[in-house]
Amino acid sequence: MPLERLLVETDAPYLAPMPYRGKRNEPSFVVNTAKVLAELKGVSAEALAEATTDNFFRLFTRAERPA
Repeated sequence: MPLERLLVETDAPYLAPMPYRGKRNEPSFVVNTAKVLAELKGVSAEALAEATTDNFFRLFTRAERPA
């Protein structure tokens, strides 16, 4: 999947990423998922964060991007 189509989210309350496996999933754990995804895509975590943020605002056009 191209980087300009990716979003990263947590909607599986009982499937936390490593190293939190076995615990209830928390929204803050999305950082771990994003780091692994960045490695798989061969980009920095910062580049993935920028791309997924841009993708969010492109998809959800009513959301206002903070200044």
